[in-house]
Amino acid sequence: MMIWVNEQIDPSGLIYSCIACCNEKQAQECHESFEANLTDMQKSAGWEARLRTVSSWEEVPVNALKLD
Repeated sequence: MMIWVNEQIDPSGLIYSCIACCNEKQAQECHESFEANLTDMQKSAGWEARLRTVSSWEEVPVNALKLD
């Protein structure tokens, strides 16, 4: 099983928002949205949108919105 995890991370490394799902297309669209919603000011301050994969739901951050 592959689970796609989208995270918006603040400059201190804390996860600001997180959505996890099993659908790659949905995950890619979410990642593009996360990227687009970061302002230039946030990006220059060190915010980032990250898309990664994990193999089990136990590896998904507890605060994530989990879409199955």
